[in-house]
Amino acid sequence: MAHRGTDEPRTGSLDGESQVPEDRWMIHQRLAVRELINSEASYVNLLQLCAFAIRSHLQQLPQGDLDVLFSNIDDIIKVNSKFLQDLQETDSKEEEQVQLIGNLFLESQGELERVYKVYCTNYNQALQLVESYRKDPELQREIQDAIEAVVPQAGPSGLSFLLVIPMQRITKYPLLLQKILENTLPDASAFPVLQRAISALQDVTTNINEYKRRKEVASKYTRVEQLTLRERLARISTHTLSKKTTRLSQLLKQEAGLVPKTEDKEFDDLEERFQWVSLCVTELKNNMAAYLDHLEAFIRFQPQGCDLDIPGGPVVQYCNLARELQLQTFPEFKQQLEGLVWQPLCSLAKALAGPQNLIKKRLDKLLDFERLEEKLLEVGSVTYEENEARHTYQALNSLLVAELPQFNQLAMQWLGQILRTFMALQRDLGKQVLQKAEGSLAQPLLPGAERQVQALLSRYGPGKLYQVTSNISGTGTLDLTLLRGQIVALLQNKDTKGNSSRWLVDTGGQRGYVPAGKLELYHVVPGEEKLSRQVGPPDHSQHLTPEPAPALVPSVPAGTQVVAVYPFVARSSHEVSLQRGQPVTVLEAQDKKGNPEWSLVEVNGQRGYVPSSFLARAPSQAPWGWSLPS
Repeated sequence: MAHRGTDEPRTGSLDGESQVPEDRWMIHQRLAVRELINSEASYVNLLQLCAFAIRSHLQQLPQGDLDVLFSNIDDIIKVNSKFLQDLQETDSKEEEQVQLIGNLFLESQGELERVYKVYCTNYNQALQLVESYRKDPELQREIQDAIEAVVPQAGPSGLSFLLVIPMQRITKYPLLLQKILENTLPDASAFPVLQRAISALQDVTTNINEYKRRKEVASKYTRVEQLTLRERLARISTHTLSKKTTRLSQLLKQEAGLVPKTEDKEFDDLEERFQWVSLCVTELKNNMAAYLDHLEAFIRFQPQGCDLDIPGGPVVQYCNLARELQLQTFPEFKQQLEGLVWQPLCSLAKALAGPQNLIKKRLDKLLDFERLEEKLLEVGSVTYEENEARHTYQALNSLLVAELPQFNQLAMQWLGQILRTFMALQRDLGKQVLQKAEGSLAQPLLPGAERQVQALLSRYGPGKLYQVTSNISGTGTLDLTLLRGQIVALLQNKDTKGNSSRWLVDTGGQRGYVPAGKLELYHVVPGEEKLSRQVGPPDHSQHLTPEPAPALVPSVPAGTQVVAVYPFVARSSHEVSLQRGQPVTVLEAQDKKGNPEWSLVEVNGQRGYVPSSFLARAPSQAPWGWSLPS
């Protein structure tokens, strides 16, 4: 019993010795996990203070400065808030918590790299702003007071303390995970997951540093400096001449086939597309500049201001319309064109200058890179400066290959939007001009309709004459088919059923109903009214006319060759169809009842009745612009 009693404590002692180290590992692991979660919560809270409270207290700074200082901190808050929420949810699963944390970091690798590389790239520019504020003691004091009121622990560092926090956090993640890994048993299932997570976050920091370096190289070479010839000559040094001579020598060797030339089809395709976009923008900018110059000259030219010594009529209407267009419509169009097309086009052309400089600089760096690669193969080593030149080319090439596709796409979208805006402005201008013209100018008369208007005017008076505003296609038995611009006389402003939307009109040859909405009062030109009151033929020897006016058929004898002024569709077997301008032979200038409004004619071997007002004598072969005396 004693022996058994002595054995039992020994066994228990051995179990206790093996349990103590394992418990100690678990305690340290949980402390490391708690440090990660608590520090993440404090970090997110501090980011929110920066984004909302501190930024709102610094509204005295320009908006451009605030955008640089706080960069994409809103995106970082969004990503890290979701990351913190997922971390806190692992507390409910203690046995799997460490493995879940490792997987969470692996899943968030891409998002963390995306947002932090933008912030880290803009960090140096933000620091330059902070340094510039220190030159203004009053402004520096206001900024410091605003920060200490919200984040007292910032101390005298102020903005510098806040701006560096995101950069410190992204580099601290591998260390926090490493601490958890050190307190995880090697045979635990979470151990390889944590190893992969640490490696992934180290890749994130490496990629961020590489991206930052590329952006710094790009920023160095995208600056467009306007230097005078003297300033350019002052920059020439022995080192500069040596570099340019070496590059020229390398280029000549490649052209002569003495050394191989590096081929990069991916970059060549991207550059070709970029150059094509650049050419399109340049051509459009040149054309738009010429267009604006011509528009300005057109606006300055105002013929309506001249005294044409032609009283009344269409000339006065034209002058009024032209004056309104020149003083209001065209200047407004020019202003919209400059603001919505020209300025965005200039901005796009300016945006192309940076990538253009990078592409040119890449060619120079490629020549340096090829020469150094040859040296590396021959000698086996290069100097530190030469190695930096190799890295510069690699950074430039990687940056262009990564970002030129997006830039080309955005430039094409930008250019397309400019062209669509230009077309929309042109379309709106055309609509405005047409609306103003239709509102101020009378509809033009159809060819050969002057004498018809005079006949209607003498019979019904000017108050009864209306003009057709759009083509009318008659559907009923008593409905008329009329063309836009035709003149009719109103007989009754309603039909037999009292419908005021159908008016009874007289065309001078036919009577029937037409929609009232397609008629507008015809404004008689003073010359027409005067002509309708004249007795006998006018004295043509003292007036120039643009074209001889055809005479109506009732005044011609049977057997005369005339032409159809309007198209006519036969509605019965007694009628015959006509086409405008078709030769017609008049057989009888009236119907069987002696009505002169209908004439019996022969067309293409067919005989039938047509409205007399649709026919006219063919004009005489007088020289254009003159009418010979009768």
